Amino acid sequence: MFAINRIFVFMEEDYIKLIFGLKLKQIRTEKNLSLFGLSKLSGLSKSYLNEIENGKKYPKPDKIAILSEKLDVPYDQMVSLKLDKNLAPIGDILRSKILKEIPLELFGIKESNLIDIVANAPAKVNAFISTIIKIAQHYNFSRESFYLASVRSFQEANKNYFEDLEQNVLKFAKAYQIDLNQRITSKDLEEILTEEFGYNFEWDELSKYEALGNLRSVFVPKTKTLLLTKQIDEAQRTFIYAKELAYNFLEINERLYTFPWIKFDTFDQVLNNFYASYFAGALIIPNDKIKAQLHDIFEKENFDKLLFLDAIDAFNASPESFYQRLTNILPKAFNIQNLFFLRFTHKANSDRFYLKKELHLSHDHSPHANETNEHYCRRWVSIKVLKDISKSKKEHEFDIQISNYEDDGLRYLVLSSATKDPFKDNHYRSISVGLQINKQLHRRLNFLADPIIEKQNVGVTCERCAMKDCEVRQVPAIILDKVARNKKIEKIVEELNIKFLS
Repeated sequence: MFAINRIFVFMEEDYIKLIFGLKLKQIRTEKNLSLFGLSKLSGLSKSYLNEIENGKKYPKPDKIAILSEKLDVPYDQMVSLKLDKNLAPIGDILRSKILKEIPLELFGIKESNLIDIVANAPAKVNAFISTIIKIAQHYNFSRESFYLASVRSFQEANKNYFEDLEQNVLKFAKAYQIDLNQRITSKDLEEILTEEFGYNFEWDELSKYEALGNLRSVFVPKTKTLLLTKQIDEAQRTFIYAKELAYNFLEINERLYTFPWIKFDTFDQVLNNFYASYFAGALIIPNDKIKAQLHDIFEKENFDKLLFLDAIDAFNASPESFYQRLTNILPKAFNIQNLFFLRFTHKANSDRFYLKKELHLSHDHSPHANETNEHYCRRWVSIKVLKDISKSKKEHEFDIQISNYEDDGLRYLVLSSATKDPFKDNHYRSISVGLQINKQLHRRLNFLADPIIEKQNVGVTCERCAMKDCEVRQVPAIILDKVARNKKIEKIVEELNIKFLS
């Protein structure tokens, strides 16, 4: 028992229960015993044995002794935390505590059920896990990336709409007498942070450190001091203040202290960062106000660009915040659920465009980020507006397009805005929302037939695009050509097999 006591220092008790349960189930299965049979053999109840195997209970030494005797397995082997070859990968997973880092509860998954799946097919699951690890290593998939991917999946599973956060915004506005019909300013929010939550503000410190780059704010919890860079504009300042109010009003303790984030230590920090950002967006861009504006835009027979741009300007928010808010509002209020959100970055006079953020409420293939440095289709409006703004030097470039993905048979109405990166010279970003064109969208948007809206056949990347005579192609369709060659080879081999069958 001394060995077990030492392990308690390194492992949680729940994991020790799970490992013992896995071992017992494996031994019972190898001896072709049902739970009923083991119950009859050992004199222990079937329900008690079931709880042991599911990792809910750890038997006392006398019960372990009975199981050891009846199953003809040495006592030390029973209590050892070492698993045999088939179950070793599961033991590694449990010891690594990775299951505590995966937000299983967000998706309604019980840890015991997942363990049961793993235990029933250890070889297959081990191969799957090994593959995932290799993929993660190949693409430098960090723990932070894993956490962020988990949050994106959580958003997608909930259609990126969270009623409890929307209601909390309304409660906050009522408690602090904020008129959500009026434009929210940083001054309104700074007063609450100061008077209600004892915040102090420092504007000079961050600018002393060149290495901080695009860091916009740092919160020092001990003195409740919020350090801010002078480079942020009014909309950015308001968003930062709104996030701080979210942490306080929602009573969130496990949080991040920099904006943007530098690193995540726990999944709760990632999730709470999302909650605070959602709250901030819903406060600055209130639900009822944006719904009314979108209704006016959708009712028109022709797309009114000025009306759409006025809707963005109606809020003290960046175009990116407005577009992200669309992904909350459209699925719930207008039942437009098949949509995507993309954010690209681009340096002027370069030929590279980087997809830095994406969200897909539809689970279709196109368009998705590509991690192998392929060239995104230059026909995308997301890239067009980046080219436009890098030449025009305007504050904001906007365009709209109907994108037809010929390979997938999918069509999207894509709205895209490009703005300058305030922290990097000659760098720009574009934000796009794509709405899949289907019967539902035709019912909601009267302007879909507007002939002014440009229609464009698009691909995903040049390397995979079958489009002929594309005037903006960057490289040949090398990956598509490789697939075609392989299919041709397969066909010839099949013909040779038939020819020499006799």
